[in-house]
Amino acid sequence: MARPLICAVLFAALSTAACGPALAQLSLPPDLQKQRVPITRPEPAPDPEPAPVQKTTPKGAASKAASSKAAPFKFSSPRLPAKSEPLDPNADNAYAAYQEGRYRTALDLAIARANESNDAKSMTLVGELYANGLGIARNDDKALEWYRKAVDLGDREAMFALAMMKIGGRGGPVDREGGAKLLAQSAQLGKAAAAYNLGLLYLEGQTFPQDLKRAADLFRQAANEGNPEAQYALATFYKEGRGVEKDLTIAAKLLGAAALADNVDAEVEYAIALFNGTGVTKDIPTAVALMSRAARQNSPIAQNRLAHILIDGQGTPANPVEGFKWHIIAKTAGAGDPDLDARMAQLSPQDRQKAEDGAKRWFGLIK
Repeated sequence: MARPLICAVLFAALSTAACGPALAQLSLPPDLQKQRVPITRPEPAPDPEPAPVQKTTPKGAASKAASSKAAPFKFSSPRLPAKSEPLDPNADNAYAAYQEGRYRTALDLAIARANESNDAKSMTLVGELYANGLGIARNDDKALEWYRKAVDLGDREAMFALAMMKIGGRGGPVDREGGAKLLAQSAQLGKAAAAYNLGLLYLEGQTFPQDLKRAADLFRQAANEGNPEAQYALATFYKEGRGVEKDLTIAAKLLGAAALADNVDAEVEYAIALFNGTGVTKDIPTAVALMSRAARQNSPIAQNRLAHILIDGQGTPANPVEGFKWHIIAKTAGAGDPDLDARMAQLSPQDRQKAEDGAKRWFGLIK
């Protein structure tokens, strides 16, 4: 992922004075520059001090900007890897067509290759195209047929995709046990998303009795392979002491790794950790930068927190008009805030109009 981040692009809402070195480049710890997160236990960090509350900040505003609540975990969706591993160049031709959006060509080439050479990866590609209606009408029965052929040949991507179809009841009745078995097989072959999804099954306690330790182990397996969803989930476990011993330092490292991989929920949580100095050295400018980045990726929580930050000038010069713009955006997305509603009512008609106009421009950009 490209770094450094450019202030003028990502943080245009903030003043030029705020765009110092910490905003121009996210100052993450050196050991987070790699996606693999060491699972060895570091020395525990001292208990963090709460973020300071500026004297001009109304009661509760700073704690709202720097508070957190973990986002719900979601299954990883099947998708072919960014780079193919074909058995020969002919299979790669089909995969290249798929990556370029020439889906019908990809389908024809993949079917031909699968029939000629019994190529598992070509079979998986055919299943992917049928499952998603790419280049041809969606057909779950056909997708299942091709995925099963590839599974019989040991393809981990097909195992993962077929597992999620079974769990979702696509092409047949819901079969969570059968799906879990396929997830386990795919995970054993190194599919990180399969390990993560299997961990979710152990966490929810429907397919199996709930087992937080087993879920944590599976999240760790996927996290160490660079899966950002697993890194975020495992960070939450360490933060809350679920299935593992509570460790805010490890939690912060995992959040940082997931944030580097553009996981928006992790960006929000890592920004809050940096804001408070929770498990990581306090760095308010970088926290503001991350929160702004997450807000611009349409996280309602980040938009609400950014509104508080800008209105109260926490780590950046105060900009109430810009802050209330983000409040309007967050509220429209469901993140209401009665405190900010009351404060917005005190704005001058001119400033209120500017905030509303800014929100309208934002909505126009994201249509």
